[in-house]
Amino acid sequence: MPTAVLTDHERTAVQAYLRLLHTVRAAFDGPPDGGGPVVVPPAVLAEAERALADAGLAGNEEEFFRLLHLWCPQP
Repeated sequence: MPTAVLTDHERTAVQAYLRLLHTVRAAFDGPPDGGGPVVVPPAVLAEAERALADAGLAGNEEEFFRLLHLWCPQP
C-alpha cells in the first residue's frame, strides 16, 4: 500500500475535514434527548474552509480526496 507524505497544510486540511465530518455525523444523529437537529458550528465550517484554502485544495476536490484516501484509507 502506498503511503502519502502530506505537507503540514495538507495534513491540517485532512484533519479539519475529518473534524467537520464527525461534527456533521453528530448533527445527523441528533441530540440524545430527541430534540431538534444540531447545527454545525460556523467555526467548524470556517476551520475546514481555511485549512483547504491554505493547502491549495479549495476547489480541487479530486486531489483532496486522493490525499484523504492515502492518509486515512477505508478498510
